[in-house]
Amino acid sequence: MAARDAARRAGPARHRPAPAGKLYEEEEDDALPDSDALPDSDDEVELDKPRPIQIVLAHEDDHNFELDESALEKILLQEHIKDLNIVVVSVAGAFRKGKSFLLDFMLRYMYNRTSPCWIGGNTEPLTGFTWRGGCERETTGIQIWSEVFVIEKPNGTKVAVLLMDTQGAFDSQSTIKDCATVFALSTMTSSVQVYNLSQNIQEDDLQHLQLFTEYGRLAMEEIYQKPFQTLMFLIRDWSYPYEHAYGLEGGKKFLEKRLQVKQNQHEELQNVRKHIHSCFSNLGCFLLPHPGLKVATNPNFDGRLNDIDEEFKNELRNLIPLLLAPENLVEKEISGSKVTCRDLVEYFKAYIKIYQGEELPHPKSMLQATAEANNLAAVAGAKDLYSKGMEQVCGGDKPYIAPSDLEQKHQDFRESAIRQFRSVKKMGGEEFCRRYQEQLEVEIEEIYANFVKHNDGKNIFYAARTPATLFAVMFAMYIISGLTGFLGMNSIAALCNLVLGMALISFCTWAYVKYSGEFREVGTAIDQIAEAIWEQVLKPMSDNLMEDHMRQSVKNSIKAGLTEQVAHHARLKTD
Repeated sequence: MAARDAARRAGPARHRPAPAGKLYEEEEDDALPDSDALPDSDDEVELDKPRPIQIVLAHEDDHNFELDESALEKILLQEHIKDLNIVVVSVAGAFRKGKSFLLDFMLRYMYNRTSPCWIGGNTEPLTGFTWRGGCERETTGIQIWSEVFVIEKPNGTKVAVLLMDTQGAFDSQSTIKDCATVFALSTMTSSVQVYNLSQNIQEDDLQHLQLFTEYGRLAMEEIYQKPFQTLMFLIRDWSYPYEHAYGLEGGKKFLEKRLQVKQNQHEELQNVRKHIHSCFSNLGCFLLPHPGLKVATNPNFDGRLNDIDEEFKNELRNLIPLLLAPENLVEKEISGSKVTCRDLVEYFKAYIKIYQGEELPHPKSMLQATAEANNLAAVAGAKDLYSKGMEQVCGGDKPYIAPSDLEQKHQDFRESAIRQFRSVKKMGGEEFCRRYQEQLEVEIEEIYANFVKHNDGKNIFYAARTPATLFAVMFAMYIISGLTGFLGMNSIAALCNLVLGMALISFCTWAYVKYSGEFREVGTAIDQIAEAIWEQVLKPMSDNLMEDHMRQSVKNSIKAGLTEQVAHHARLKTD
């Protein structure tokens, strides 16, 4: 027992991640870089070789956290998974308790789940998420495995499975804020949170969990439902199998006893238990035996099954499928709606904002962040629906469409997008959601303006407006210059010749810009000037001429009609 308490998991050697499908190979040549080689936020994230990727960076100097958005997007916004519902399995808890060690067995299962011997051979080193023995922490921030597994559930639907490793809590370098931030982030973004504990569930474990679930209590008051999904207490090194047997059933009975609310309990103890029950939809517990003295005391232990007790391996064969078998997968939900990979990116961005201040935010702000991300995801989905519809009408190589028809299509797709936005279950209340609907309407109008410009660019007459306007100016200036010169108004004639020359230079410059693609700003300025001349001078003049012509035509028609009637009456009188 003393040996168990003295040393926890493994020897000092670091263990490197192995590529997909090669977890059973012992050759070190195929291993990937360890966590020291993890890409920084500014580096390119390559997804060809599976490995742990840091998505939440911990800055020890100011105890702040930063989201590596590009790394997260490259993993979750891949074309084949971005619209799939996501399952996020996270392991959290105190540092140096074997979280990464456990996740590597999860990786073995995911890569070899169809094999009855998925746990591996007896002489294979354990690879995947980096881990080591000793008393110093290994993982910082939050890491995810770069390969997202696409699994088909028994009902035929496909889901994306993401494995998440978190910084251990309560080490010598982390503040309470740091611990709460990492635990809360992982709990808010995961569908299954494995709470990794050693030997027992102590009261301080529950009190720390109460801090992290305070957000859930407030959120439930606002939306009347539990904010988090599944919490699995994983009790490592369980030493009392004679009281509660190893595994899920023994854990269930033990957890019921630990979380039981009794009349004679102090109010503080009752509140802790009530909070936990009120914040998670499902609670479970698994009792795992000690892996053996070789694991705890051998400084060269590298995860080989030969060094692990058979009892531990047997329970591990039960635990991992319980979490990751297709029939047991729990899809991530927020406010009753399933979350896709694309949505999870938005939630991460919203949640990380509230943790980048100096103080741990009030849990109420987490509700605001969830509501914001929820509404932003709904806005993004509605905008995507509108854009796809408009693309089918006038996008890409589609032919020119009449502006009136385009306006009608815009109104139809706009209404469809707003209906979709309203149909999505959203948090925050009607007033809060109305602001995002207004934002959606503004953004749709901006997208529509771009489609109008794109459509106008396909109109050959619209494209010819600038040269036609410049030609009209040159022709008018040429005529006026000739007339005023003939009449002796030389100053006016010279001014007209100057305007004529400027119009000619503008036309030549515009033609060069359109041909070469250079000096586009100059071409845009000429287009704007030509459009202003067209709108302010030529179009009103043409409209006036057309109006005068129409008025004269009507007068002539009326006059001809009256003349014919008078002539007809005159003939009748003569007859």
